[in-house]
Amino acid sequence: MSDPYQLECGVRQGGLTSPTLFNLYINGLIVALSGRHVGCHIDGVCVNNLSYADDMVLLSASVCGLRKLIRTCEEYACGHGLLYNGKKSQFMVFEAGGARCPDTIPQIKLCDVPLERVSQFKYLGHLLTTDLKDHADMERERRALSIRANMIARRFARCSGEVKVALFRAYCTSLYSCSLWADYSKKSYSALRVQYNNAFRAVMGLPRICSASGMFAEARTDCFHATMRKRAASLLRRVRGSPNAVLAMFATRMDCYILRHCSGRHLAVQETCRHY
Repeated sequence: MSDPYQLECGVRQGGLTSPTLFNLYINGLIVALSGRHVGCHIDGVCVNNLSYADDMVLLSASVCGLRKLIRTCEEYACGHGLLYNGKKSQFMVFEAGGARCPDTIPQIKLCDVPLERVSQFKYLGHLLTTDLKDHADMERERRALSIRANMIARRFARCSGEVKVALFRAYCTSLYSCSLWADYSKKSYSALRVQYNNAFRAVMGLPRICSASGMFAEARTDCFHATMRKRAASLLRRVRGSPNAVLAMFATRMDCYILRHCSGRHLAVQETCRHY
């Protein structure tokens, strides 16, 4: 309602109005990209860009389509005073149906800076690979879990058992992005499960020979399998209840791999409870 004024140094970090102002500023780019109708389409829905804050991913089934999307970004940047950092931007080529990725790809540039082709990329904390398997991200989480558990065991060794259990629940049961894991080997899954059990033993000061099921039951804490199933069920509930058009499209597809995997985990825990 006030008179217009200029912001010459960006929005204020931590300001209450900053997210809204940034969304208003960047929404034009998202609308422009989606309006091109170039890139990936699923069930007639254009999914050529994914944005979270200032992190943006462009999706295209061809190099030509990706270049058009990048050109749209460059035009928007030129008209709105933006400057892209080509050295921090990279591109990946995913393997389709297990097919081998081509060795040579035409050069892709952003603001005349050639983009580096990578085989894996961490997006919002989740490690993506060209084969879309989850071994690398599970190993990342396994190492992070080991670091967190050792830190808690070292700093809070003299605390009571109740405090240690609370710390374990707060810092070791999140298993960041575990609900997205859908394609992995038994070896990777077992290695993370063993690390989860050893982390609880380390935090509680228990010997390695103690029973995993017994120690979790005594502490009234979710074991590894229960934690994984709860995370999968939570993702399934949030996707199906989301008003977002892209998520709603995925939620209605019965052949969606990740949702089918989450549903299988949820049904497995229901079947286990019924047997008990």
